[in-house]
Amino acid sequence: MGGIDQFIHFTGFANMTWGHLIMLAVGLFFIFLAIKKNYEPLLLVPIGFGILLGNIPFMENVGLQIGIYEDGSVLNYLYFGVLKGIYPPLIFLGIGAMTDFSALISNPKLMLLGAAAQVGIFLTFLVALALGFTVDQSAAIGIIGGADGPTAIFLSSKLAPELLGAIAIAAYSYMALVPVIQPPIIKLLTSEEERKIKMKPPRAVTKLEKMLFPIVGLLLTTFISPGALPLLGMLFFGNLLKESGVTKRLADTASKPLIDIVTILLGLTVGASTQATTFLTSESILIFVLGAVSFMIATAGGVLFAKFMNLFLKEGDKLNPMIGAAGVSAVPDSARVVHSMGLKEDPSNYLLMHAMAPNVSGVIGSAVAAGILMGFLLKVL
Repeated sequence: MGGIDQFIHFTGFANMTWGHLIMLAVGLFFIFLAIKKNYEPLLLVPIGFGILLGNIPFMENVGLQIGIYEDGSVLNYLYFGVLKGIYPPLIFLGIGAMTDFSALISNPKLMLLGAAAQVGIFLTFLVALALGFTVDQSAAIGIIGGADGPTAIFLSSKLAPELLGAIAIAAYSYMALVPVIQPPIIKLLTSEEERKIKMKPPRAVTKLEKMLFPIVGLLLTTFISPGALPLLGMLFFGNLLKESGVTKRLADTASKPLIDIVTILLGLTVGASTQATTFLTSESILIFVLGAVSFMIATAGGVLFAKFMNLFLKEGDKLNPMIGAAGVSAVPDSARVVHSMGLKEDPSNYLLMHAMAPNVSGVIGSAVAAGILMGFLLKVL
């Protein structure tokens, strides 16, 4: 009878709480969005399943070594790559190897839109401070506005590891919900006439320009923001592998098998980190709200800055202000949203290549912003 009693106490039914049920529902919702709505399935399926995995109730602190926060468990070892910021640079390596920076090289002024979208990071930083978060925590929360999950994980692992799970989930959630969040903001801030603006086709970019870009980009950005070196170094290295033309095997490995493996590990462990007994707090909920605010401010900042730039551009050179929304780092989903909205207004208006310029510059901009925040806030021994 004692053995039966112990078995019952070890079951999930005996250790279930309302928090577990809530998080299991969230995990199922993520999987539903990924499969039924096709919202970022490569992110939401691993994260959603990870949430289920992390919220199977069990008796904690009895030596089972199965929970993600229990020393010695397999999940805890896999989570080490998140805690120590190992996975984000590897993700950036893959992104660099699959990204074509031609649109940005052909029209460098569009980099300003990627920079403008980072306003969400710094305004949310101030709001979080006002709400009582520490300076380090506020910086980590603000980076959600960059809509860049790896950067958010990297910065929070350095400045606010205690908030890492909530920040990572918020960042990836809003990245996946780009098609839901951005269109209403874009429509609110632009007129029908502005949404129909056609832009000149980007100029052709030479192979030499493509090869020089990652080298010049690395030197310029990392001298300004050395804290971003692990992210930007891997991003530009991956891009050089792609554009050099002599390392095709390495570029293919970085852009396909490597990034897929790391995405699986990152998504699964980030999802599992939402273990209800540790994750489900009022602080986590507030981070979700602040993340949404940050993302909306970033979207609005990019659109409004594009409209501001149009004040100084002559007729025929004006920007379609919708491309400013692509200044967030959700590559290429934000650019696709802008392109889709442009086609709805005018089926002959192709904005994808134009939107990719601020989109990829947003990746660089959010990493630079993270490095700047680290330079200001990281405690030097």
